[in-house]
Amino acid sequence: MKGRILPRVVVALLAGVLFGFGLSLSGMVDPARVTGFLDVASGNWDPSLIFVLSGAVAMAVPGVYLQRRLAEPVLDDRFHLSQECRVDRSLVLGSLIFGAGWGLAGLCPGPAVAGLSSGIALTVVFVAAMGAGMVVHDRLALARPS
Repeated sequence: MKGRILPRVVVALLAGVLFGFGLSLSGMVDPARVTGFLDVASGNWDPSLIFVLSGAVAMAVPGVYLQRRLAEPVLDDRFHLSQECRVDRSLVLGSLIFGAGWGLAGLCPGPAVAGLSSGIALTVVFVAAMGAGMVVHDRLALARPS
């Protein structure tokens, strides 16, 4: 495992750069474009992001297929996948908050981080609020009895 740390970091960096480049190229870092995609009721709906979503699914399906056939990952000792399959109040509430935030701001975490280099003030505020929300959640979740 120790000998695979550098390759893991390099592969993670390359994957992050490729992901951010794809988000930027597709326009996912532009909140106006995302809200244009989500606004199906106004008559000005921009369906172009369907191709981005389709491309993401097309890339993910072979990856999931491959993961299910491997005994272990190439650069780690085990897969770090959630075993939780339960749909509970926390999941539903968190999903609603995420969806509302995405619809209102036109940003979700990946595109927001990728869009920081654009210098758009909304993106910077969004990422700061997202980080604060993560800290508050972790503090509340850790303080809650299990």
